[in-house]
Amino acid sequence: AVPRTRILATGGASHNKKILQVLSDVFNAPVYTIDTTNSACLGSAYRAIHGLVAETNVSLADVVKSAPEPRLAVTPTAGAEELYRPLLKRYAELEQKVIYNPTSSC
Repeated sequence: AVPRTRILATGGASHNKKILQVLSDVFNAPVYTIDTTNSACLGSAYRAIHGLVAETNVSLADVVKSAPEPRLAVTPTAGAEELYRPLLKRYAELEQKVIYNPTSSC
């Protein structure tokens, strides 16, 4: 089974519960935040460490074991998936159209 998606929100918008709720509803996934200053920079630092130890076959999961634990901020609103699923499908179709034929009109 594929694990369910979860979103980790960082930066200024991660303090706005209404924005987080929209993310959660659109992607039908819980949204987590980290109470760490410059959390995006922290993520970049973990990726850099992972790159440095890549030859040792250390996984990114092992590298980030010491990271602050994310806190659940919001969960999807019941019924939102039925509204957003067709819209996400249409968005993906339009995106593919632009990628493979950028001069066509959508």
